Amino acid sequence: MRILALNWRDPKNPETGGAEIHLHEILRRTAAAGHTVTQISQAAGGLPPEEMMDGVRILRHGKRNTFNFSLKKFALSLDIGANFDLVIEDLCKIPFYSPRWSPAPVLTIVPHLFGTTAYKEVALPLALYVNFMESFIPGVYHNCPFVAISESTKMDLARRGIPVENITVIPCGIDTDLYSPGKPDPQQGTFLYVGRLKKYKGVQFILAALAVLRDAGKNYRLVILGSGDYEKELKKTALRLNLGNAVIFEGFVPQERKLHWLRKAWAAVFASEKEGWGLTVIEANACGTPVIASNSDGLRDSVQDGRTGILVPHGNVEELAAQMDRLTSDPALRSDLGKNGLEWAAGFNWDATADRMIGIMKDTLCKYRK
Repeated sequence: MRILALNWRDPKNPETGGAEIHLHEILRRTAAAGHTVTQISQAAGGLPPEEMMDGVRILRHGKRNTFNFSLKKFALSLDIGANFDLVIEDLCKIPFYSPRWSPAPVLTIVPHLFGTTAYKEVALPLALYVNFMESFIPGVYHNCPFVAISESTKMDLARRGIPVENITVIPCGIDTDLYSPGKPDPQQGTFLYVGRLKKYKGVQFILAALAVLRDAGKNYRLVILGSGDYEKELKKTALRLNLGNAVIFEGFVPQERKLHWLRKAWAAVFASEKEGWGLTVIEANACGTPVIASNSDGLRDSVQDGRTGILVPHGNVEELAAQMDRLTSDPALRSDLGKNGLEWAAGFNWDATADRMIGIMKDTLCKYRK
């Protein structure tokens, strides 16, 4: 197969997150299986306009805020009809509406859609714009096959009008060779957040919960890995809550450093309002680290409540603090959740995810050619 993938970001973009990792792990295995793969993503400072990455040809074009407008012309200049059999659109941000203009069939991957969370993340005009653009998804993509990364995302698509029979759920994998258990910090309760620093990710609730615990005399700390446009606000919040050295902002870190903290933490905490799945949840479990998370879309799919982690009502700071304290104060519970998490994480790997995705790609082509 000759595949053209469309995604706002490629793996080297400084704002890359779980959705971009998910697509790349699939595409590089697709290329390794003998298929030709090209990806178009937005240009980013310091990155070349073209490069090969793990067998995938990356073409960078356009600007951060206008990529969805310029993509169509650039993609069509590659003569899609003659040079590609299948277009894969990773519908994670503002849609490209590729079924309207692509001469090749379109397979749509959806980590998650913003919906009402946009109103809490960006200014009202931009949130209205995002929701306006998403409102056309059912009409434009109605006949396309979809791959959702969780049952929550599938239900969201169905509520929006996508036929359920067109949606296949294929969860994310993890690198099972990389993520493995280690020894947690023996001195004090260390909590960990890994991910982009966006308002909807809810890190502000974790900081507030930590402040509750510190005020109660609990000598706990929080390590934050990742960067984003909400970082300055979170640092101000940490200062306002008098958290001092109890919070460590390490920014974007190499894989080795991320693995170090996943193993060292007593628990990973994720308080997002909405996720597609929860890739870092499974990565933490694979390191034997239990998870405390919001009972929200995506996270309730990746966390088995009471077995691999603990779910709490989203935005409930007092309950989040209580469960952080409970997990830290109960070694037996922490051990049980860690062991169960290892078993749960063992069921996810990128090879299996990619194999299923390649099968969907082939099925899409077969149906199109009929």
